[in-house]
Amino acid sequence: MPQYHIWTTGCQMNKAESERLGNRLEELGYQATDAIEEADLIVLNSCVVRKSAESRVLNKLDALKTLKRAQPQKTLALTGCLVSEIDQLEKSYPHVDYFFKPGDIPPWLAMPDCTPVPPRNASVCAFVPIIQGCDNFCSYCIVPYRRGRERSRPVDDIMCEVAALVRRGVKEITLLGQNVDSYGHDLPEKPDLADLLAGLNGVDGLARIRFLTNHPKDMSPRLIEAVATLDKVCEQISLPAQSGSDPVLEAMRRGYSAAQYRSLVEMMRRRIPGLALSTDIIVGFPGESDSQFQETFDLLEELKFDVVHVAAYSPRPGTIAARELEDDVPGPVKKERLDRVERLQETVAATINQQLAGEAVEVLVEEKTKGRWQGRTRTGKLVFFDHEEDCQGRLVKVRVARTSPWSLQGEIKTTSQGG
Repeated sequence: MPQYHIWTTGCQMNKAESERLGNRLEELGYQATDAIEEADLIVLNSCVVRKSAESRVLNKLDALKTLKRAQPQKTLALTGCLVSEIDQLEKSYPHVDYFFKPGDIPPWLAMPDCTPVPPRNASVCAFVPIIQGCDNFCSYCIVPYRRGRERSRPVDDIMCEVAALVRRGVKEITLLGQNVDSYGHDLPEKPDLADLLAGLNGVDGLARIRFLTNHPKDMSPRLIEAVATLDKVCEQISLPAQSGSDPVLEAMRRGYSAAQYRSLVEMMRRRIPGLALSTDIIVGFPGESDSQFQETFDLLEELKFDVVHVAAYSPRPGTIAARELEDDVPGPVKKERLDRVERLQETVAATINQQLAGEAVEVLVEEKTKGRWQGRTRTGKLVFFDHEEDCQGRLVKVRVARTSPWSLQGEIKTTSQGG
């Protein structure tokens, strides 16, 4: 039986697409292997959102030259956001046999219209892409140039896939898109994300629904109401701010002000009690002054997010910022700002999680790691506990005994019905 190995870096969309590729390969008779040197087919799924991510991919491509030279019968394919000008890539990496753009399926792996093909050993949670590409063209972002304009999947296709995933044991799905809030605008019936959530909420056997990533300018009151009222939709939202400074937000082409962002957060928290919010921040954007960074820091300190993903700006060739703005914030300054945000968030997260000490929380158990069961609450908190029985896929009540900024430790109380 031929073997395949898929190496994936980057976002959840890449992970979802790698899973789909693996599923299709197994349909074609391939078997997965963790040993790249044993694989007959090697697929690299790349990310170039930051320079560090691109460097990892290029280093991996270079490392595979030796393997390909020693075993030329191996098939090597590259996909993901590194793939843009295929003609140029073919010249630069002649040892790669196939290139295909992110989200595409090469003819030799053509999949049916509805692709409800979870892995044979289906996990409890699954990613489900619902929209590809992005129309926003934020000045720092390479995604629209690599994944193209927005293209929504039909509602029926998504419903078909989710129903099949549930039949294979999946309890939780996360709907994915570079901007999930734009879902459906390009479909004939013009459904929106709230409509899709309402439909999926009725799927028997499905316990939880999440979605990401959102854009603050496109987060509608209707979507907020869906989160507030649909029982399977989790009280967890990713809402990237990127900056708390209006001049920086304008240079980023984000389409909202810091005041509008604060107002949106206030509306969401008022309508959705117990909401867990995460955000993304870029520090060291071109021209960002000390006072502008302080505005971002103040926003984080004020709004107190459950999770903050922070990155130092790195120019991406082809983006508006790379063409028009000078990368003028020194590297040590970027690192100092990044470190300040991380120290603040550690304190904030520790305080938020400490409030759960002694509480009983509902946990969907995903897997056993190093002898302990782990899963997440509806608000995305990672929970570890011990139990002798097989708890995978169950909804259990866990009393929180200890907390940290990153996880909760607890003791199991009861197993929820239907878990």
